[in-house]
Amino acid sequence: MRGESLVADVGASYTRVALTAGSALKPGSVQRFENAAFAGLLPILAAYLAEHGTHPRAICAGVAGPVRAGTAQLTNLDWFIDGAEMAHATGATEVHLINDLQAQGYALDDLDPAWIMPVFAGHPDPNGPRMVLGLGTGSNIAVVHRVGADLLVPPAEAGHSGLPHLGDAANAVIAALGAEVAHKPYEALLSGSGLVRLHRLRSGVTLTAPDILTGASQGQGACAETLALFLEILGAVMGNLALTHMATGGVFLIGGLARAMAPLLNRPEFRQVFVAKGPYRPIMEAMPIHLISEDTAALIGCARYLRQRLK
Repeated sequence: MRGESLVADVGASYTRVALTAGSALKPGSVQRFENAAFAGLLPILAAYLAEHGTHPRAICAGVAGPVRAGTAQLTNLDWFIDGAEMAHATGATEVHLINDLQAQGYALDDLDPAWIMPVFAGHPDPNGPRMVLGLGTGSNIAVVHRVGADLLVPPAEAGHSGLPHLGDAANAVIAALGAEVAHKPYEALLSGSGLVRLHRLRSGVTLTAPDILTGASQGQGACAETLALFLEILGAVMGNLALTHMATGGVFLIGGLARAMAPLLNRPEFRQVFVAKGPYRPIMEAMPIHLISEDTAALIGCARYLRQRLK
């Protein structure tokens, strides 16, 4: 069938693909693929299109890596994606590659309210910028601006910006991190693998992220200390980014680790550091924080992106 558009959310571990029906996802079309079973994105798309018997007129893919000149290199997976090659292979007349956090940002106005859980209600500015922060295999942000009836979400790669100067315990871990990752990026500690690394650097013990969270909930000292340190670093980084972009419309968390951390953000290790911005503290205290629970949000954002481009 010609005339449908295809959207894809390409992560480090899984790729989700769907068709659009008008400006929404076509019911029953969402399918998830395990990346380890494929050599790249094109074989996934070929399998999906063959199964659904369709030839898309346009494609938008949100990819977990930087996009430049119509191509993308995934950060945590050895896949290179070329938009022109994708157009040739699928017959699509338009192919758009955007960062996966951009895709999440483009989804904000089209999400079911039931998929958005308030963490701090705050006092949002309805016309203010919003920021999406992803915590999962990696870490990144996207900032969402309103331009008339449309959304504008510039690309960002904040996850590879350097960690800030903090208290003695955090600074000791960040210094130790430099021996492993010289530029000491946010996502080296603020991600699923980052939580594992943080615990190892400060305790010398390697545990999985779920084991660390379980141990902390059971009062195990080393795990509890790691979690407290993680929340301190997260509060500092989130606060810096939210203030940099004046995200007075709210901060939206996405990703598996974000879902695990959201219930803990009322703890002082996070909250006090997040709002500690001197004369700007009232602005930070008014910023809402939300959790997005829906796994198809990036696909919905890609559909929104195509709707704006094709109208």
